[in-house]
Amino acid sequence: MQSTYALYLHSSFLLDTLLVKAARGEPVSQPPAWMMRQAGRYMSVYRKLAEKHPSFRERSETTDLIVEISLQPWEAFRLDGVIIFSDILTPLPAFGVLFDIEEVRGTVIQSPICSEDCLKALHPIDLEKLHFVGESLKILRQEVGDHAAVLGFVGAPWTIATYIVEGGTTRTYTTIVSIVQNKCPKIPLVLYINGNAGLLERMKGTGVDVIGLDWTVDMADGRKRLGNDICVQGNVDPAYLFSLLPTVTEEIQRVVKCAGPRGHILNLGHGVLVGTPEEAVAHFFEVTKSLKYESSSQNHAMEESKLLV
Repeated sequence: MQSTYALYLHSSFLLDTLLVKAARGEPVSQPPAWMMRQAGRYMSVYRKLAEKHPSFRERSETTDLIVEISLQPWEAFRLDGVIIFSDILTPLPAFGVLFDIEEVRGTVIQSPICSEDCLKALHPIDLEKLHFVGESLKILRQEVGDHAAVLGFVGAPWTIATYIVEGGTTRTYTTIVSIVQNKCPKIPLVLYINGNAGLLERMKGTGVDVIGLDWTVDMADGRKRLGNDICVQGNVDPAYLFSLLPTVTEEIQRVVKCAGPRGHILNLGHGVLVGTPEEAVAHFFEVTKSLKYESSSQNHAMEESKLLV
């Protein structure tokens, strides 16, 4: 079973930040970087906050807490993308599906949808019950200004449906991409599927702007299969952050060189692992900021990326 979700760059006051430019395939001076799960338990400041607010749903559904947690990695590392602290299942109560997130068991659906009658009992989504999402995004946009992109986060509808029925995930996604692009054509969309080595060509066919590669895909091979007419994101193996810092540096440089000088957003190939040293995350972003593309390579997207280290 696989996790599928989409990211989008929040449209309110959409600014031409480094990450937005890279997502559009425009020339940039260096690769922008952010991390999946960049806010979370590996950070001591997050763990202290979680002690005061032990409920995950409280942390992910309270505007002040969402903003505070989302900004924790930004304040620590000054990365290029600030993603809203949220969960794939956040929309469920808004259309009648109640759930809890327990420390040991994880997600628990209180009344699984096990029949057609259960399905008919659901109601259209009540957006008022999700007011904290829009509020948080607006505040985050104000807080980071033009220094970083603000990323939204949403679980694919089919992924949410599988959780409702059986608590699992799937590879399937729907026509949500075309709907968003028709209504908001300037907002780049990122599609990430965990375990996507055999799905890259199909992912490209969805029409999204950026394909997130997981850590099992070699970046050079991914670029070859996808071509240079679409942007890519990733894909340093999260386990590298447990290595010696020079090893982390070498892997970052390798991934960036393989990705090429245009249309690449540096990220991990999955989320930050629990127990990851904070100093390794800080080093990741320090190395990224030290990388520069040669201006001549910007005009030749097919060339091997030339880095000034």
